[in-house]
Amino acid sequence: MFSRRSIIRPGGSREEKLERLKKALADADAVVIGGGAGLSASAGFAYSGARFMRYFSDFAGKYGFQDMYSGGFYVMQLPPEEQWAFWSRNIYVNRYMDPPKPVYEKLFELVQDKDYFVLTTNVDHCFQKSGFDKHRLFYTQGDYGLWQCSEPCHEKTYDNAETVRRMVEAQGFVIAEDGTLTIPAGAAIEMTVPAELVPRCPVCGKPMVMNLRSDDRFVEDEGWHRAAERYESFLRTRGGRMLFLELGVGYNTPAIIKYPFWNMTAENPDAVYACLNYDEAVCPAEIEGRSICLDGDIGAAIAMICA
Repeated sequence: MFSRRSIIRPGGSREEKLERLKKALADADAVVIGGGAGLSASAGFAYSGARFMRYFSDFAGKYGFQDMYSGGFYVMQLPPEEQWAFWSRNIYVNRYMDPPKPVYEKLFELVQDKDYFVLTTNVDHCFQKSGFDKHRLFYTQGDYGLWQCSEPCHEKTYDNAETVRRMVEAQGFVIAEDGTLTIPAGAAIEMTVPAELVPRCPVCGKPMVMNLRSDDRFVEDEGWHRAAERYESFLRTRGGRMLFLELGVGYNTPAIIKYPFWNMTAENPDAVYACLNYDEAVCPAEIEGRSICLDGDIGAAIAMICA
């Protein structure tokens, strides 16, 4: 493990770093992508501001929270019908709607002909929706599209697409042909869902919750374990010129992507580490010579490389 004192911001111009990244991509025998929240933010999945107010202004007005993330904690104290009014909207706009900007699609263009694997803490399914092979993806922290028993009484997850769709429509939203939510002129949006739509475990009858890692009750189902095995196999069987491409990963859970990428780069003298992030594009001094740290918008950088 590296010490805090060894973490640096390498110098060099943006143009130089982009050229180095282009070359690293071209030369790489294999690419390991680490996707964090900043990648989806670059694609337009903002959890606050205008996007939040478009779908949650009623919740903001009634309860005062100003973003989807904090709202998820606040609504836990509300009745189930109101909790799921909030969560069904949250799930729909962040899992079943496409992001406004084609950042993931452009990223796929860069690696589609490479031997790649994706490790991500994001739960919005954007990688798979943009063309990435689902057998080359490992969603470590869950999926907005899945529910699990709150207990949990068994290690299984359940697809929520149909029920979430019924929930948002029951509140008065209309799902347009392109999948976006619209509000008919003059329509009143409800802040509850019918009690019969509130999800309960089919085995024990207790409430269902999102399959998101927040405590030791997170269900790692069969699909999760298969993905973990595929990722471990990829790392075990590849070597040589590896590119560890970290995109939008912060310090909430650095032990999942950031620290392992640093360590694997240090252990492989032919590997390159690249970090694209706002204000957190850093690396350990020990691998500075084989690191490309680029501050700024991820989508803009990817577009320039694709050009």
